[in-house]
Amino acid sequence: MVSRRTALKGLVGLLGASFATAAYGMWIEPAWRLDVTEYRITPPRWPHGLTMRVALIADLHAGAPFMPIGRVAEIVARTNALKPDLILLLGDYRADHPFLTRRIEPAETFAQLARLAAPLGVYGILGNHDYWHGVEPFRAAFAETGIPLLENGVVPLATPQGPVHLIGTASMIAVPIGWRRFRGFDDLPGTLARVPDGAPVILAAHEPDLFVKVPERVSITLSGHTHGGQVRLFGYSPQVPSSYRNRFAYGHVVEDGRHLLVSGGLGVSMLPVRLGMPPEIVLLTLG
Repeated sequence: MVSRRTALKGLVGLLGASFATAAYGMWIEPAWRLDVTEYRITPPRWPHGLTMRVALIADLHAGAPFMPIGRVAEIVARTNALKPDLILLLGDYRADHPFLTRRIEPAETFAQLARLAAPLGVYGILGNHDYWHGVEPFRAAFAETGIPLLENGVVPLATPQGPVHLIGTASMIAVPIGWRRFRGFDDLPGTLARVPDGAPVILAAHEPDLFVKVPERVSITLSGHTHGGQVRLFGYSPQVPSSYRNRFAYGHVVEDGRHLLVSGGLGVSMLPVRLGMPPEIVLLTLG
């Protein structure tokens, strides 16, 4: 028979563990941890003998207390220290959750991002939150810092094995038009039509849901948006902002020989919690 004292100790232990888990998930992991997650992938239609290191910065959601400007500066320094050949910014640059203690505007964030450097360049796309809350300050921040913004845009990257075409699409859910209904500005067919037939293609698309429409000619699709669900335990995320749930929640996905890589991102959205899904800079080696 369990004594009252034993039961009380068990209750106190349970409450302590719950408090510790909550403190970790709501402060330590989202605000203090910063991982570098590495992948090595040789996708189809990739030039033989070409190696390219690509750093991905996704979902900064800059805003105190979880992503103060000093942490953005730290992310920039850590990314540069990886010495990637190419750096991609995958959208959602400002926090808009109700737990902000200081709002950080795009100009301040991009003053830090302007310090990113890579031999093949730094390029970016916009995320759904960037469109939802007034897109012009984000476009202006890209323009003022000289970082090319790809809104259904194409840029050929010069390599010793010939050009690799980087394309970036606009958000699929740029304009809310009803309950869980959106209008997108993405134009994948029109963007791909500007790439020469047979040329290797890297696609930057904020939402991984676009992957179901990506043809075989694209070597790899790079996305953010989901934050890995922010809570991810034993490879499962209970809530994922995707119509396909855990299918495209996080990591390297291969379907019918086509490759998708989803970053877990860096900031928080909606609820300020990360558990089992620490903020990450992704370093992808292609080839």
